[in-house]
Amino acid sequence: MGLTSKVVLAVAIASAVALFAATVWFWPRLARRSAAAMTGRVGLLLATQLTLFAAVGLAANNAFLFYGSWADLFGQEQELGVVTDHRDGATGSRHMTRIGTQKPDVPGGGVPSAGGRIDKVMVSGRQSGIESPAYVYLPPEYFQRAYADRTFPAVVVLTGYPGTAENLFKGLRYPRTAHERVKAGKAQPMILVMLRPTVAPPRDTECVDIPKGPQTETFFAKDLPEAVSQTYRVGKQARNWGIIGNSTGGYCALKIGLHHPDRYAASAGLSAYYKAAEDPTTGDLFHGNQALRDRANLMWTLENRPPSGGSFLVTTSRKGEGNLKSTMKFIDKVKAPAQVSSIVLESGGHNFTTWRREIPPALEWLSGRLSAQ
Repeated sequence: MGLTSKVVLAVAIASAVALFAATVWFWPRLARRSAAAMTGRVGLLLATQLTLFAAVGLAANNAFLFYGSWADLFGQEQELGVVTDHRDGATGSRHMTRIGTQKPDVPGGGVPSAGGRIDKVMVSGRQSGIESPAYVYLPPEYFQRAYADRTFPAVVVLTGYPGTAENLFKGLRYPRTAHERVKAGKAQPMILVMLRPTVAPPRDTECVDIPKGPQTETFFAKDLPEAVSQTYRVGKQARNWGIIGNSTGGYCALKIGLHHPDRYAASAGLSAYYKAAEDPTTGDLFHGNQALRDRANLMWTLENRPPSGGSFLVTTSRKGEGNLKSTMKFIDKVKAPAQVSSIVLESGGHNFTTWRREIPPALEWLSGRLSAQ
């Protein structure tokens, strides 16, 4: 049974309740001062606490999807199979391989023309040399005859760090939300390319090109759009592409959009920060190169190298987020011809609940700034 299985959670809760009841029932019998009685008391208390901790931990993980599987929890790499499949009119690309499909959590999800489809793919970066798994949500219109000759706008969707790509459709419900926005007439059909920014696990590369290390910025700015455009019906112009993410993914989205307006016309950072983190998870990102460190600071970039274009969306809250002041500063520094928009909640923490409130308007915002042609 999977880590996020409701059965696993139910068993953990039932075990905690049963052990608590057993502790209450047997405690009078174990009140003696013998070694056996003392051992029994310690054992019951320890077992009860462990099962209670496991139940709470599983419940929290099911709510926020910190880990998507047992292997993810224990830091084990998951070896991926390689099966090339180029059906449904996709031209195919040697830089992207489809390794599986699944139905999205939307009405009619079992039929692609009614609910769309999620492809699990492996992206091989031509220039960066990075290989990363991703999930591609194809909206139902992609499979309908009326759209057979149409291209679609694409949005790259990034998790935070460490995160798992599954968070994006299980916890944050991006495909479901996009589907609902289209049905409500508030957004156009868009392809969602969902993955985590940690493309060189377990290292947090902060989406920068590290000297003699992972070329993560190149992967997201060049390799990923190229591979997707060669495999699916997606345009190759900046107006066809957007990028969005939360937390670390939000920083990455803004950074990639700021430095590559020729690739991404619209960038959205949910609860983003504005300069690259440098800590034990990142290692030495810049190798003493101050120019690279400055470039990874979005405020410095806006002050010294104003963007030639592009649209930016940033989000924060007056209570609960730590990025309110820096977000207001970012807004002030964006100058024409670039454009900036914001979502400022009255209250909301750095968590999935807050991001679920921001994702629907953010997808509408992206839709209004991207073109299918």
